[in-house]
Amino acid sequence: MGRSQGRATYRRRLALKLCIWRCVTRGTLAFKRLLDVAGALLGMLLLAPVFIGTWLAIRLEDGGPVLFLQERVGLHGAAFPMYKFRSMVVNADQLKDQLLAQNESAAGVLFKMKRDPRITRVGRVIRKLSIDELPQLYNVLLGHMSLVGPRPALPREVALYRPEERVRLEVRPGITCLWQIGGRSEIDFKGQVRLDVQYIREQSVLLDLVILLKTIPVVLLGRGAY
Repeated sequence: MGRSQGRATYRRRLALKLCIWRCVTRGTLAFKRLLDVAGALLGMLLLAPVFIGTWLAIRLEDGGPVLFLQERVGLHGAAFPMYKFRSMVVNADQLKDQLLAQNESAAGVLFKMKRDPRITRVGRVIRKLSIDELPQLYNVLLGHMSLVGPRPALPREVALYRPEERVRLEVRPGITCLWQIGGRSEIDFKGQVRLDVQYIREQSVLLDLVILLKTIPVVLLGRGAY
């Protein structure tokens, strides 16, 4: 009888701990989402002049579309259209196939060129200052992305992921992350994965705030951007 009561007590305690864990986890995710929405709305309001100026500059340079929509892979592998200010020529995707042999990313998963000929004059400026990423605040409002999280990858990149690299798909992708404040494009693919996994294991509201604050000087100085 005493042994049965002991097991019952153990089960109740375990159930209580699981309930508390679920409540804390869901509460943290809900608070993170609240911060995302508030931050995205505030950012779009404060940066409205930058949005307008960038819109005009892109239109005046070549008359092409201002926004660029690209399919990316998000939470649990779900695809979504990611918004960016167009920083390349209109037929950039077609030209990319001709430039694959000049890929400077050692891992082969990413495509990187410091002097990519597809980038426009306006594009070089807005990429340097990460202004091209600002429309992703709209993705945050839609719930596709978070302010902080692993950068969303292209489907062709995800197709090359090894099993241990797919952990990046277990959280909502973000506009900024640990490797964005630690070197950006200067960090190789393995380094990016390592920092993303570190973020996933240690993520918290406080860590998100620290990353957001550290992103500001990195963007203003244009460190590691190309």
